[in-house]
Amino acid sequence: MAAPLVILKRTNCRRIKQVILFSYSLKNYSTETIKSILQGQNNRTNLSFKGWVKNVQRHKGVTFLHVNDGSGPQHIQVVIPQDLADDLQVTFGSCVKVNGSLQESIGKGQSVEVLTNSCEVIGPCNVNEYPLKQRTRHPAIYTRDFLHLRPKTNIFSALLRIRNVASMAVHTFFQQEGYLFIHTPILTSSDCEGACEVFKAEPLKSDILSALDSDTDDDFGKAPKDDKTKDEISRPSFFFKQPAYLTVSGQLHLEIMTGAFKKVYNFGPTFRAENSRGSFHLSEFYMVEAELAFIESMDDLSEVMEKLVKFVYKTVWDSCPEDVSLFSNFVASPHYKVGYFIMSPPAISRMTYTDAIDVLSKSGELFKYKPHWGCDLKKEHEMYLTKVVNDRPVFITDYPADIKPFYARRNNDGLTVSALDLLVPGVGELCGSSLREERADVLGEIMKKQGILEQLSWYHELRQYGTCPHGGFGLGFERLLLAILGAESLKDVIPFPRWPRNCLT
Repeated sequence: MAAPLVILKRTNCRRIKQVILFSYSLKNYSTETIKSILQGQNNRTNLSFKGWVKNVQRHKGVTFLHVNDGSGPQHIQVVIPQDLADDLQVTFGSCVKVNGSLQESIGKGQSVEVLTNSCEVIGPCNVNEYPLKQRTRHPAIYTRDFLHLRPKTNIFSALLRIRNVASMAVHTFFQQEGYLFIHTPILTSSDCEGACEVFKAEPLKSDILSALDSDTDDDFGKAPKDDKTKDEISRPSFFFKQPAYLTVSGQLHLEIMTGAFKKVYNFGPTFRAENSRGSFHLSEFYMVEAELAFIESMDDLSEVMEKLVKFVYKTVWDSCPEDVSLFSNFVASPHYKVGYFIMSPPAISRMTYTDAIDVLSKSGELFKYKPHWGCDLKKEHEMYLTKVVNDRPVFITDYPADIKPFYARRNNDGLTVSALDLLVPGVGELCGSSLREERADVLGEIMKKQGILEQLSWYHELRQYGTCPHGGFGLGFERLLLAILGAESLKDVIPFPRWPRNCLT
């Protein structure tokens, strides 16, 4: 569309900017959705819609198509008279445009159907080569090999609708609670968790680095200085003058914001370079993170986490009952019922790390990793602890300082920190959180001992200019979907999963 015309008029007394917008008579893009047609349920003529064929049934004198356009889980039945069907090369998977009239169905399985007077194949589909087959429920491990086709399956299209609703629910919750949404950087110079599980970001073209070596900030892009030798010009360098990584967490940058705002959050991709190919790990995944200024109690922190999880659960169940039912009937594992426990009183129970270790040690279970005070809880430990509380979620609090990151606030005992994790059945850790160490002297000693004080000097400096008690948490978004839907792998609740040796599509 052409840009609006702006006319500036000048008068004798003053300049007045008068903007005249010439609107153009353009037809807006619109296409009626199958969801809206089925919700209307009224007899209609001159109906037109587009979608993809999910099923073809050919009978003597008539052909039936089941068409879906992704707007909802339900298909609409299309009735094609024989005279039209004879010349129509339509197959499972084809994209079609249908014109006809909506009427009550005389058959079983649907209340209405479309009697077509015109059906056009927009995009044909070769069923002999198409890896998805009609009336076949392909296992998740099979569809992972066809990420470019996976959204066409009923299960995964339902997942994407649920994921959309859950994403919006996260934003709605925080916006209603007065949080400020912050875009934290993808490229960072720090490893927030300190586990060295980072991807290094470098230019693909080596000559870019060579050119940077010959430039200064003032003459970026100019030719190399004549007084530099060839070896100096080709010397390896860093694009940002220091190593840069893909972020593992936006927490440290959110903490910057709590020096100016009371409540902030982010929601974006994070990356972990760990050699894990199990069901509960991905190399790229989405995190919901929040930081709250002036918070001094883990009780207050756990309340926010619990309210967020319950809000997303309720929103998904209320907005996508049919899609959730599809997972319940054909995908969900036993831990799916955890949602009922999360949504109903009483509040999620709590257990200290020390008590948790005592429970694990006295359980009589033959764990692969023997539990002892000071060990990091493994997945098998987390799963068992949720069973102890009758297959309900549980907060584990007051972890040993040595197994938590440097920023967790030290407790008065000198051994533990004010950190708590939310464990849920079938998933394990869903949220990790802590009060942050706001005392400059204490934080400085910890960072100096770990050898990161110089690298993260800006983080320590935050405690010297108007600091305040604060805390926050991170929630794994795919793990939340796993808990809500009862799926078995994170690879099946994200559009394009990445894990070691797998970065397809």
